Amino acid sequence: MAVNPDPKPGRWILPLVILGMIAFTYFFVSSLPEASPDTTLALGSTTSTLEGTGTTLPGTGTTVPDAGQAYLGELDEINAELQLLATEMVTVNEGFDADPRTVEFDDAEARLETLSTDTQALAERVRALTAPAGLETNQQALVSAIDFCAGAAADALAGLRSTDEGQQRTDAVEAFTTSAAGFNTEVQNAKNAAAATPDA
Repeated sequence: MAVNPDPKPGRWILPLVILGMIAFTYFFVSSLPEASPDTTLALGSTTSTLEGTGTTLPGTGTTVPDAGQAYLGELDEINAELQLLATEMVTVNEGFDADPRTVEFDDAEARLETLSTDTQALAERVRALTAPAGLETNQQALVSAIDFCAGAAADALAGLRSTDEGQQRTDAVEAFTTSAAGFNTEVQNAKNAAAATPDA
């Protein structure tokens, strides 16, 4: 009777199966195409292009193209300066009317003259803006509001210099602050219009 040199021949099956799986995995992975070196560059380019197309308006979730964002950014700067001028207008007027007076005539005249010049300069900046498509009506409203501010500033200075007892100046100050508030509203309206018209 022949003697089996290996009493457990099945014990070699499992290692052979594992070896076969390793070999198969190796050849399979080796056969996969390598990642293109252009893939990362293409993705990077796409991201850059998208970021360059516009800016998301705060609180709207809407992206406005760069041309529209530049327009709105300029309006924000002008509006901030205008609101400071409105505060200055009220401060000068109240100081001049105070008893005892805290702003003397010469000081009030110089400050209102500067204020009138600065407001006129802001009005010219607004008129020089080119509204993106879809915001032309908003631009007209903004020009109207800032022009009214410029006129009111000139009237306040004229009222101070006149023999009027103060009514002309007081009315002009009220008109200025009302128009400045109106300009602020029109800036917000322009932002809302830009958010509703993403191609602006």
